[in-house]
Amino acid sequence: MSGYRRIFIGDVHGHFDGLMKLMEAIAPGQDDQIYFVGDLIDRGPKSAQVIQFVQNNRYPCVLGNHEQLLLEAFPQGRPFTPGLGAWLHSGGQNTVNSFSDAADLLKHLDWFQTLPTYLDLGDVWLVHAGLHPQLPLADQTSQEYCWIREEFHSIPKPYFQDKLIITGHTITFTLPGIRPGMLAQGQGWLDIDTGAYHPKSGWLTGFDFTNQMVHQVNVFQRRSRTLPLADAITPVLPEQILARRRQVLHS
Repeated sequence: MSGYRRIFIGDVHGHFDGLMKLMEAIAPGQDDQIYFVGDLIDRGPKSAQVIQFVQNNRYPCVLGNHEQLLLEAFPQGRPFTPGLGAWLHSGGQNTVNSFSDAADLLKHLDWFQTLPTYLDLGDVWLVHAGLHPQLPLADQTSQEYCWIREEFHSIPKPYFQDKLIITGHTITFTLPGIRPGMLAQGQGWLDIDTGAYHPKSGWLTGFDFTNQMVHQVNVFQRRSRTLPLADAITPVLPEQILARRRQVLHS
């Protein structure tokens, strides 16, 4: 076993208390590496505290669609009415409420602008939403990295032969056959967004890639569990995604 663990944490969405309970369960050592898959903010009650925690510990984090919405709401640090409305409608009002004043929120914009759209960690490729399976990396944009869903989840074969793509963004139980709290595994990808903010789930996930263990806290039920990865994942087949898409189009 290596001397440190690499741990990936799913979409927190402002659930600071749940994150603290998850960190207690993970009990990271000084050499452990903690990564966040984006969507630190919005929907939950304590986005300001989540931001401060990640910043203070200098934990790497990729850009999520909610961080992108925030940046689009304040281009050049000034409010842009259409972008602001879209962000507030998507849970941003809870983020605003978690700060003492708007000026305190705006102090963090520079940090949000530094967040990468992906991290290539050798055998792991961390990105918020995924990527377009038919585009080379040079042609991918933040639209794919932060927002893509079905095109990525229905990929028929792994995009990388030597890297696991770890994502958040799509709550796993919204995929075919996945129960709330379970991780979803597809062709070369693993989705660890188990829907911390959603009343149907409440599970916040930390994935210990090194030891192939899954740590979870339920932010509503105040309980925790630790499972081997094999007991925490459900496979998703490309044809399941495509079949559901056809069903929606013809409904």
